Amino acid sequence: MLSVQAPVAPSTLLKHDVVEPAINTATPSTSSQKENVELDAWHRDLLRDGYCVVKGAIPQERALQYADKMHGWLEGFNLGYDRNDLSTVHKDKLPLITEKGMCLNYAVTHEDFVWKIRSEPGVVGAFSKFLGTEDLIVSFDAVNFGFPNRKDLAPNKPWPHQDQDPLKPGFRCLQGLVNLLPNGPDDGGLIVCKGSHELSTQFHEEMAWEEKIPAWTNEWYGFTDKGMQWLKDHGCEWVKVCAEPGDLLLWDSRTAHYNLSSKTKQPRFCVYTCFMPVADASQEDLKRKKDAFERRVGTTHWPNARHTGSNVAKRDGVDDPHNRDRPVEEPQLDERAFRLTGIPYIKDE
Repeated sequence: MLSVQAPVAPSTLLKHDVVEPAINTATPSTSSQKENVELDAWHRDLLRDGYCVVKGAIPQERALQYADKMHGWLEGFNLGYDRNDLSTVHKDKLPLITEKGMCLNYAVTHEDFVWKIRSEPGVVGAFSKFLGTEDLIVSFDAVNFGFPNRKDLAPNKPWPHQDQDPLKPGFRCLQGLVNLLPNGPDDGGLIVCKGSHELSTQFHEEMAWEEKIPAWTNEWYGFTDKGMQWLKDHGCEWVKVCAEPGDLLLWDSRTAHYNLSSKTKQPRFCVYTCFMPVADASQEDLKRKKDAFERRVGTTHWPNARHTGSNVAKRDGVDDPHNRDRPVEEPQLDERAFRLTGIPYIKDE
């Protein structure tokens, strides 16, 4: 069953009613010593449902300016794409973008506008509030150019999954994306299985017999038809998350989710952002992260950079002649943004 989210009014929760994220080394904001804990509405939604929308994390006008930057980045390849003409949305007139809207190469993950989005105070502040620390590092994750009605690519088939190793239960990662264009019920985007995070341990205990969908990392688990039926039988509901430009979408990595393609003429643009306490990263992680930053390559959503990417896109098995190994606009980072790279936390440098 699919539904569309509805806003929930804020309330006051007693301490024992709050599900506390089990961050290993940082103290989450939910571990207040007060008997009564006042939570923002989005914070409560996230704990209860496994996802939430932080409204207006970036002012809407500035979010739309970032979307303009994304259009300009695509047009800058000079392959024929024109933001005012949807007929130019074709793989021959665009850099390599997957059927799911992901762009991972061309140093796009380190473009100045991407870093500006990551380091927006309302974005960093939400993660900081939930994770209980200002000492954070950020992922160098993908940018999503989700264009509607693409016939030049393979269909975007459902790929329900959770981004966490089933053998490592409990809260481990808070994922997020910054939405930059109007995103209604039929405009594509994030769809989540409400409340599935709280059933994750039970699910994997009861479904341990099932053969897993192959994955390149243990930190990804795909739900089969039987798994989807289990979620349905246990009362879980799939919700298409709607958002306005500048909204920040957050979800627990145990929450089952995937993305949909737009059924309208409205594109879906967003930048994936994920933060974690720097205390949860080893010195080796930070050094690997520094190398990724200096080479301007991306990572997965995990900010500790256990896996790093490449700027080499391939078309039909050969290197794209339009590949880049540096951003068009190098990131201009202030002190706060630079700390998010993790570099200042490397002890022997």
